[in-house]
Amino acid sequence: QALLVESGGGRVQAGGSLRLSCTAPLRTLSAHAMGWFRQTPGKEREFIASAFGGATYYADSVKDRFTISRVHANNSVYLQMNNLKPEESGVYYCAERRSYGGTWYAQASWYDYWGRGTQVTASS
Repeated sequence: QALLVESGGGRVQAGGSLRLSCTAPLRTLSAHAMGWFRQTPGKEREFIASAFGGATYYADSVKDRFTISRVHANNSVYLQMNNLKPEESGVYYCAERRSYGGTWYAQASWYDYWGRGTQVTASS
């Protein structure tokens, strides 16, 4: 099994909402940091949101519309996405950094583990 598994993607109309979930099937999710990234064909993974040290961080483009949260009882991290735009379609990946060290939350290479992604499509 994958170390992280995303779910909750799908197709919505522009302006609609989705809630993505990420969990660790075979272990307790006790990461130093969690992140969400988006990737479209031919592009690098783009930072969306992260949570660590009791704080949350967001790409400017999604502030006030997306929310990352941890629910420890569910061994999960979530990304609530509201008012989705067509250009925000893509494969959304959950990421985990295991060890302490720095705050490079927006850089994909900082994370240790990744899920296989879940497709999000916002149609106009």
